[in-house]
This record gives sequence, C-alpha cells and structure tokens, in this order.
Amino acid sequence: MLITLDEPGREVLLMGNEAIARGAIEAGVAFCSAYPGTPSSEILGVLAEAAPKLGFYAEWSTNEIVAMEAAAAASFSGLRALCAMKSQGLSVCADFLTTLNLSGTKGGMVIVVCDDPAALSSVNEIDTRSYAEIADLPLLEPATVQEAKDMTKFAFELSEELQEPCIVRSVTRISHGRGNVRLGEINRERRAAQLSERFVTGLAASAVERHAGLHEKLRRAAEKFEGSPFNFYYGDPDAAFLIITSGAGWLYSKEALQLLDLKEGFGILKLGTTHPLPRRFVASHLKHAAEALVIEETDPFIERKVKALAADLGLDVRIYGREPGSERAFADAVGEMSVDAVIEALRRVKNVEKASFRDAEYEREAEEALKMLPRREIAFCPGCPHRASLFAIKTAIKLDGREVPVCGDIGCYTLGMFRTGFYISSTSHCMGAGIGLASGFRNLEKPVIALAGDSTFFHACIPGLINARYNNANVLFILLDNGATAMTGFQPHPGVGTNAMGEPAPVVRLEEVCKGIGVPVRICDPFDVDAAIKAVYEMLQQDGARVLIFRHTCGIIETRRRGRRKAYVVEEKCIGEGCGCNRFCSRVFNCPGIVWDKEKGKARIDEVVCTGCGVCAKLCPAGAIVVEET
Repeated sequence: MLITLDEPGREVLLMGNEAIARGAIEAGVAFCSAYPGTPSSEILGVLAEAAPKLGFYAEWSTNEIVAMEAAAAASFSGLRALCAMKSQGLSVCADFLTTLNLSGTKGGMVIVVCDDPAALSSVNEIDTRSYAEIADLPLLEPATVQEAKDMTKFAFELSEELQEPCIVRSVTRISHGRGNVRLGEINRERRAAQLSERFVTGLAASAVERHAGLHEKLRRAAEKFEGSPFNFYYGDPDAAFLIITSGAGWLYSKEALQLLDLKEGFGILKLGTTHPLPRRFVASHLKHAAEALVIEETDPFIERKVKALAADLGLDVRIYGREPGSERAFADAVGEMSVDAVIEALRRVKNVEKASFRDAEYEREAEEALKMLPRREIAFCPGCPHRASLFAIKTAIKLDGREVPVCGDIGCYTLGMFRTGFYISSTSHCMGAGIGLASGFRNLEKPVIALAGDSTFFHACIPGLINARYNNANVLFILLDNGATAMTGFQPHPGVGTNAMGEPAPVVRLEEVCKGIGVPVRICDPFDVDAAIKAVYEMLQQDGARVLIFRHTCGIIETRRRGRRKAYVVEEKCIGEGCGCNRFCSRVFNCPGIVWDKEKGKARIDEVVCTGCGVCAKLCPAGAIVVEET
C-alpha cells in the first residue's frame, strides 16, 4: 500500500481520500472510525487496511454519530482520533457535535467531512461548512491532493493545541481526484490511553462559561490562520480585480486566468482556512481591489464573510458571488464549479471576449459523439436481489388491489423511485426515514410498506420500528438484506460477521433485533420469486407492525465467491414479441444482462454483463432462459 510507505520525500500518486488517510498516519492517528458514504468511504477503507500493519485501530461504526462519539472518547483518553463521513453524516452528528465543542477534546481529533456539490452520489448537495460556524470549530479546505494530506496532519496538531475538534472539509473532486503527493515521515508514537482518576467531561460546568472559552479558542485559531501557508496570493501584486476562492475553486480559477491570458490587473486569493476567516490577511489584499469575484462550492459561505469584512473596514469593493437575490450574483448557489463556470463568471462580470475554451468545432464534435453513445438509465447491477425483491413487492401490491404506498429509503433500492425499480416507492429522504414516514401514514386506513437495507436498518431504523410497534402502526417493514453496505463499496456492518480490519466479529441478526422489539418476522429468498410474492401478499393482509426479510447475498459478492455462471436463451423456445408480458425479460424485469435482439426478435444474454443469478430463468413465461450450474 502506498499510504504505508515509510519513505519520506518520495512522491507518489494518491487519490484525495488516500492522501487524507496518509495525513492521519503521518500525524500518529491511533483511532479511526467512520460510516461509509460516497465520496468519503475510501478514507476509512484504506486506514482499515493499513491499521494491522501500523498498529492503530479502525472501525466501521453503526452510524456517523456513534463514529464521532467513539472517536471523541479515544481523544478524551489522550489518543489522536479521526472520524470520517459524507455531508449528510454531519447532520446525523449535529447534536453531539454542538456539545463536544463545549467539552473540548484532549488528543488531537479531526472530523473529515466530504461534501458532494451537484449531488453526484447523494440526495442533496448540502454545504457542511455552516456546521463549523454553528459549532465555532476551526475549518480547513484542501485545494489539492497534496494539501489534503498536509492539512489533515496540521489539523491534528491544531486540535491538540486548542483542545478542540478540527473539521477538514473535502469535496468529491478532491476526494476522488488524484495527484502527486510528497510523503512525510510516519509517526510511530503509540500513546497509552488513560483517564484521570475522576474523569469528567461534557456539560458539568456552565454552558455559558464553556461557550466563552470556545470563542477564545476560536480567536487563537484565527490568529494562527493569519500566517498559514494554506492561504496565499497568486498574480499581479496590486490587482484591481481579485478572485477569492477555496478548495477545488483554486485550480479552476488559476486555469481560467491562464486560458484567458489574464495577468495584469488580476490576482487570486486562495484560502485554505475558511473558518475563522483570516481577516487581516484577506483585508491586506482586498484593500488594493476595486472588484472581487468569489468562487466556492456551494453556498456563499466565504462571500458573506468577505462582504461583512469589507463593510466592517469601509472598503469600496464590488463583490460578485452566488448569493441568492443579490444583484451581483453571477449564478445561483447550486451545483459544482468548473473552469468553464469561472470563465463564464468572468465573462459576465468583466465582459471578457472569450467565453469558453470550447470552440464551435469542439461543441459539434461532442454533440456527434453523444449521438453515437447508447442510451442508458440508472439500473440495478446484474444479479442484484433488490430487483427481484421490488418485483415481488410490485406484483403483490397489484394482487392486493389496494394501491398500497411504499416508503423508500436511501440505498441501492432508492431505484424504487425510477422505472428500473418499477416505480414502487413514493418517498425517499434520508436514512431511516422510510419506517418513520410509514408510521405517520396511519390515517390512510390501509397497510403501508416501508423499505430499508440491512446496513440502513442498523444505522437509523431501529427507533422507527420501535415507534411503529409502540404506536401499533399498520406497517409492513421489508428489510432487503444483501449482506453488505453495497451502495458505497461492500463495507461490512454488524450483520456480516467481520469488522473493518477483516477480523471475525459477532453477528447481530436482523431477525433477532426485530423479535426483541416484539414484531413478528418472516424470512424469504427474493430469488424464490413465487414464494416472495406470496409472502408479501399474505403479510399485507395482517395488521400492526410486522417485518419481512428478503435475504439474498449481493450479486457482486456472490459472483466473487462462487464464480460466474453462464446463462443462455434457447431461441426455439423464446416467443419474442408474442411474450405474454410484452418482452417481459428485457422490458419488464429490466436486467441489463438481458438484451433484445431486434433483428431476430428474440432475447439474448450479454455474457459480459450477466452473473448467472438465474432469476430470469425462473420468471421467463416461456421457459426459454437456462442457467448452467457450475
């Protein structure tokens, strides 16, 4: 593993998340925790792999707040600790975060949050920088993969100096980008965890007193940030036009100026420490500017601070950004920034001649290339048991005849909102919301189905199921147990039997938890399609809270274990357009391993894609699909 190389000075190519992990290793991290979520998952993934070799601890926690609480406890005992999560995860932690800041920490504690501007793999594009402001905690934003490593290491030192957690905020293009990283020395110090004889933390003292102390620590951080090497200026020393940026916006802005050949009169103020704002450093450059353009993702976080600073100092600077409703907004505060977006902003603000480095010929060629690409829609993987589960639910609801609503949740089965998931889900919000919403639909006077995956159940659904049981809600809770946190990369969870470091772990069984709550439980393999349909239908006729577990291993994991089986279509049996379900295999069941051959008017199997799961063979009305067992 590159992140475990003990070769200071060597330059290696790392993903941003790997660089963050390396920074923690160079800082001497002793405890690492996380809950998987794109784009943050690789941080704990590589740390867990490195942990046995380098002698520290790593865990996939049940959810983000537990991860933060566990990391805080390690810090209280004097160890350096890191917890990582995606943007939505910090919302899960908000309650604990806003008391942890008051108690403070001991060993350095770093909270890494990876935002997802444009919601490339998320249900929203929340900007978590505001949490740093709410909690009065220092915030750092890396702009390059090298900075991702260096800032993480620095954040541990700053946290230990202030005795407060520090937040490092990455975004998708940093976390999943790659770049050259110069390695530092691995810190092999191993402290002994210890507490004082009578350890007291939390809110034993006055909250007001602690709040005042927190502000004093923030002032110390601000003073330190004034001379931080993560903040610097680039361009004309006396530029009248200033771009102020942070994170990925730094390279976008630099490239935009280079492409447009804008040198004289233009400069870039790059900020790596964005809360608290290094006011003197920013003011020193703002004073020579007549105009400033703020490039950031996604909220106008820095823009508002810079405007407040300019007003406070009485500076006459026209500041452009993405503040909603502002007359000087060059765009709405949504989506990612890019080189093109910066160029377009400069065109609007400065009326530069070249609006884009993509000329008309480029655009024509791109348009033609798009025409050649086959249309694809978001779909389950070949062999995914969720396809069979949702098909069984859809069929059972149709047989029931009451138009039973389905409350979806966050995971692979979010596809229940789309055509390839048979449009069965009516809601999809945050993890665990499905069971809570289903309980609230009690006035519909018919049963409601709630969905959740196995990892989601452990993460956020147990209180909702207890609520449904306690308040006698008429809910059929269907757990889609595929044996992994599949959507984010097959990380283990409490029901799998291994931990983050690959060691054996106790298995927490879904059915035992549900039975302990007092709800009846039934288990079924969704690939036994007829039995699965029957199970859903029969349980819809019951009342109260009840649980149906559809249990079948994720198709990718199953294929890795047993190898790929071969499926094929017997052309003589395939009835083509005459299929009773209008080409059931390719149109209704939607498996990407089944292709419709227009010339022959028959179905065929794409051997490259197909996993040989065999569900299509069970469902084919004509019995034309055969799977060879290996």
